Amino acid sequence: MKKPGLATRVVHAGAGRTGANYTPTCVPIDNAVTYTYDDMHTLDAVLGGTREGYVYSRFGSPTVEALERASAELEGSEAALACSSGMAAIHLALSAAGLAPGSTILTAQDLYGGTLSLLIKVFAPQGVRVETIEATDLPAVSAALVRSKPCVLLVETISNPLLKVADVPALAELAHRAGALLVVDNTFATPYLYRPVQSGADYVIESATKYLGGHGDVLGGLIASSAERCQAARELQKLVGDNLGPNEAWLILRGIKTLVVRMRQQCQNAAQVALFLQSHPRVERVYHPALPEHPQHALCQRLFPPEQSGAVVSFEIRDAGREQVFRFMDALQLVLPATSLGDVYSLVLYPAHASHRALSENERQRLGIRPNLVRLSVGIEDVEDIIADLAQALQASA
Repeated sequence: MKKPGLATRVVHAGAGRTGANYTPTCVPIDNAVTYTYDDMHTLDAVLGGTREGYVYSRFGSPTVEALERASAELEGSEAALACSSGMAAIHLALSAAGLAPGSTILTAQDLYGGTLSLLIKVFAPQGVRVETIEATDLPAVSAALVRSKPCVLLVETISNPLLKVADVPALAELAHRAGALLVVDNTFATPYLYRPVQSGADYVIESATKYLGGHGDVLGGLIASSAERCQAARELQKLVGDNLGPNEAWLILRGIKTLVVRMRQQCQNAAQVALFLQSHPRVERVYHPALPEHPQHALCQRLFPPEQSGAVVSFEIRDAGREQVFRFMDALQLVLPATSLGDVYSLVLYPAHASHRALSENERQRLGIRPNLVRLSVGIEDVEDIIADLAQALQASA
């Protein structure tokens, strides 16, 4: 029998027998913090890692482990590790990858503002040198890798919020040639669009709060990597304690089951929304990889499934500043102003005061995040309703 398709695997991922004489159709929630055994020799073997089992939920739990198995299956990795948030996953992955005093990290200049702040406010004061680069300029990346000799190259598959697409296979080759590890934040793409591990990425990060959970009701993060690297990250996690709880793991598992149907619809909706915005007189510029004008349109077609280019659309409102953008967002009736993405609802965000608020205006301008930029996470509503709401809000805020 051929290997099942992704839609089949997301429905069944993480499920399995419990050891009893029955099998529940969904993973049970195991809220226990501690576990006991019939004798001390068994407990000693579990604590020593020579026997499978659970002793304390900071070291692992059945429900969380089910999510980790599901994540590894979806990412195509040997193993995965669940964390309490996407930011916790980024911090843990970078720490496990070797960021330490005296080391250097080379990062795409287009990153989520929280990630940039983590590097600047947490890692840099510890003695880590942070260097940014235009990640879509492969010759520049290659030169920077040779010059700086970083231990890590960090990129986003689809960048936040300008939606640049990273050539992950090429970046993996360049990083490894220079002796660096490639860490990829795959949150915007999800395993539905792309699996960076299979293109050479050493660590893949997902903010499970977004598309994997998919319903805006759970906070979580995931790391996918080799079994050896995930185990090293797990040992760090035991010490810092940024674990995911079993109830959160269960919610993410439930969300994963509908990932394919949600993402397929959201990507289709986003492509139509991008075309509408591109034709609107009040819109100056639209960022979306499905558009032929997008600088990485051809790369997107090569890396992602046919006619699937992501579910986020960013756009600039013509001659608008902060107050005009706020009027547009206040005028929306269906689309919700909210500081997240990947929900079944369509959500709109103003990067200058939310995702990239911690950066100065000059820093935002340098990155191309202008005062008229809006980020739209397209939901699963009827696309005609999304477009109608955008149209009336653009008109009302003129």
